[in-house]
Amino acid sequence: MRVVAFLAFLVGLFSAVIGVVGIVSPDLVTTTRRMYFAAPVSLYSAAAVRAAMGVVVLLSARASRAPKILLALGVVMCLQSLSATLLGPEHARTVLEWEAARPALLRAGAVVAVVAGCVVAFAVVPRSRSTVGRP
Repeated sequence: MRVVAFLAFLVGLFSAVIGVVGIVSPDLVTTTRRMYFAAPVSLYSAAAVRAAMGVVVLLSARASRAPKILLALGVVMCLQSLSATLLGPEHARTVLEWEAARPALLRAGAVVAVVAGCVVAFAVVPRSRSTVGRP
């Protein structure tokens, strides 16, 4: 497996795990998000990590099983980091508090994270060579 594909697999796995945690305990995810919105440095660091994750997904898209889907997911991830950076910590806190009042919405977002993470992880794993029909 190429290095970029392996990194994209890790991004997918990370997203899926965070999504599962969000489904099981949306309060834990909300508390964690509050911590990194507490200071601009942590918000911008989180945005940089999100951008890096998006770039990894974009770079792995072409050689994947689902290039168009991975391109779309990579662009969305990069746009999330850009919007967090441009709108700043105050806006992020406002959105977080609005979401925190709606646990069903948080769980729905977590389901999206699980599905997207699984799609990324599946798409970058190399196809296995079938031995069916071979002597």
